[in-house]
Amino acid sequence: MSGVKTTDLPLSLLRFFIPRFGRPVPELSMIYNIVLDYIYNTHGHRISQWNHTILDPVSLERYAEAVYDKGAALDNCIGFIDGTVRPICRPGELQRVVYNGHKRVHALKFQSFTLPNGMIANMYGPLEGRKHDAGMLADSGLLNDLQRFAFSTTGQPMCLYGDPAYPLRIHLQAPFRNAVLTPAMQAFNSSMSAVRESVEWLFGDIVNYFKFMDFHKNLKIGLSSVGKMYIVSALLRNAHTCCNGNQTSEYFNLEPPTLEEYFV
Repeated sequence: MSGVKTTDLPLSLLRFFIPRFGRPVPELSMIYNIVLDYIYNTHGHRISQWNHTILDPVSLERYAEAVYDKGAALDNCIGFIDGTVRPICRPGELQRVVYNGHKRVHALKFQSFTLPNGMIANMYGPLEGRKHDAGMLADSGLLNDLQRFAFSTTGQPMCLYGDPAYPLRIHLQAPFRNAVLTPAMQAFNSSMSAVRESVEWLFGDIVNYFKFMDFHKNLKIGLSSVGKMYIVSALLRNAHTCCNGNQTSEYFNLEPPTLEEYFV
């Protein structure tokens, strides 16, 4: 017990666990780490790799239809890709590596691919806070997975939609960024921007349900498994969505999978 780092367990969780379970801090920290590792090692592949359970051709067609029915210009868009910056406590070493100049915080970054049924289909990270979204995309290998698997039942390429930071590919679309936009280009950008807002809803869901992930002063790399904690939080948020849905699934009127289907 004496070798367990009490700092592994976020302070906000300690305040919740101690009166509820009546166990000493080192023991709670050990239990927390064991459960965290178990969830990550057993189920992490469902969100870190191409999940054929929810990304089969029939499901991809349903996602594209749901997005198109909401007024999107693309009829083959299955979801949305974006990077999220998660602030952390300023580290004692290598501060510049994790410093995000755009947000002006020390942070870790994650890349997420979200679906209109409210599920986070894929998450890549953590990476250093200064990493550009396009760099995360290249490192993640997601484009290779899209080129291998993102097709409808008839062989039509399906795509993700991202912000202007992403390159244009058959399986990856982004807004028009010409100096002068035609009315048609403006209409395209507006229609896709409206449906893409759902990405931010899902990022907000994670920190709303796991508020310790939003308290950056207690997220200390080297003392806590910050990246693993965020990925496990996203997995548990997916499980909650399977049972209850969320704002995104309601907006697109698309039911998420059941728990049995997702954790098959």
